[in-house]
Amino acid sequence: MQTLIRKERLASPMTWVAETMLPHDGLVTLEAKHLDELRAVAGELAANPLPAEAIRPDYFEMPACRTLMAAVRQQLNTGMGFAIIDRLPIDEFDVETSKKLYWILMNMIGGSVAQKWDGTLLYDVTDTRVETAAGNGVRSSKTNAAQGYHVDNAFNLPPDFVALFCLQTAVEGGISGLISFETVYNLLLERYPDILPRLYQPFYYDRQREHAPGDVLTHQKPMIEYDGNTIAFNFSPRIIRQGYELAGVEMDVQAKAALDALREITESAGLGKSFAFERGQIQIVNNRQLGHRRTGYTDHSDPAMRRHLVRVWIRNKGRPFYMG
Repeated sequence: MQTLIRKERLASPMTWVAETMLPHDGLVTLEAKHLDELRAVAGELAANPLPAEAIRPDYFEMPACRTLMAAVRQQLNTGMGFAIIDRLPIDEFDVETSKKLYWILMNMIGGSVAQKWDGTLLYDVTDTRVETAAGNGVRSSKTNAAQGYHVDNAFNLPPDFVALFCLQTAVEGGISGLISFETVYNLLLERYPDILPRLYQPFYYDRQREHAPGDVLTHQKPMIEYDGNTIAFNFSPRIIRQGYELAGVEMDVQAKAALDALREITESAGLGKSFAFERGQIQIVNNRQLGHRRTGYTDHSDPAMRRHLVRVWIRNKGRPFYMG
């Protein structure tokens, strides 16, 4: 079957740059009516303990929150592609209750899915003070190192949406960044039309040890996929470089040029938006049409105060298994 390659520019509410004025800068405010519902649910959870992963939104009457999350889903799918939900009153609750309320809100948007092969559904983003390397299974989310723009789980079945809930901030750094892949695609068409077809062909990816014992360490897939309607990116330069290293394959000239072109464009000044996470805020991003990253950070010496985000992955369809 011939690969379908889009040759026309993209134009939608998701085609923005750093200076584009977006409605409320993506901020979605939890108003008194939403907070009242969340406080009521927190009381029910205290009286009826359950693990977060066992809780479903339809266990509770939360009409205001449901309406708000439906609007967030639309913002993710057909709007600017991201939302900053401001905010859960986490100082009123213990950590586990805060995580359960976050879980409920995110499951109003779509189905949460496993983020690791072992079935982990709620994933803690913290620095484990171990560095990433090809095949060692350490994700950049478990370090304090700076990240480049990427999509989560690029090598497998990327979730449609990625949510991050801030419990603790760093002493310094850890600034979040977002970029529109629709804008990136238009720049590829403009600057590198001859290179673009290579991005639709397979690259090696490091699977980061998220697979059954004895399974292959790498996977091959294109960096860009097009279904005739939507452009979707599988962009993660670090695990692509590690994939070639693990496979023992030298990156071909066209592949290297294509990866370098994408790196150059995504790092261009004036494309990405950035913001500093605050405690209680939730960032949720369209993971196929936006890239995200964070700067490196310095953490607290007190372990209880170290930077701590909680991540949820959401897919629009399919089963919740890691492999889809």
